[in-house]
Amino acid sequence: MNGTSAAHERDLYWMRRAIDLSKLCPASAGAYSVGAVIVAADGTELSFGYSRETDEHVHAEESALAKLAQGDPRLAGATIYSTLEPCSQRRSRPLPCAQLIVAAAVPRVVIAWRESALFVADCVGVEQLAEAGVAVIELPELTSEAKAVNSHLGKTGLG
Repeated sequence: MNGTSAAHERDLYWMRRAIDLSKLCPASAGAYSVGAVIVAADGTELSFGYSRETDEHVHAEESALAKLAQGDPRLAGATIYSTLEPCSQRRSRPLPCAQLIVAAAVPRVVIAWRESALFVADCVGVEQLAEAGVAVIELPELTSEAKAVNSHLGKTGLG
């Protein structure tokens, strides 16, 4: 297996872990069910989170980041795997997930699908991350699995 294929297989592995985490989310008619995993450069899982894990407003990436010390040096080479594009705006918290990721200096984010316009008219989390120099990789082959966890939102929420 060449380096690119091996990296892609690792991305698929960790995104499937994030999808499994998203299945732990308490269902909410007003929110997506999202899972997130933070993985160190050496392939070690550093942290995980899922939507509504600790309170009804916590997002997956926010929950995973909160479990690590601010400035944890391992974040400088880490990847965040999130089943949904990190949010670019929030009503329930001061900072959206895209800004939390940039502030944590995580250089790479892998997502399964981009947020539809159900709750936010124009989510630009991917664009905000890219503008900040974060590499963003999408795994369209796992989009349907990530969306399936959100079937409680109906077709409109799945974009």
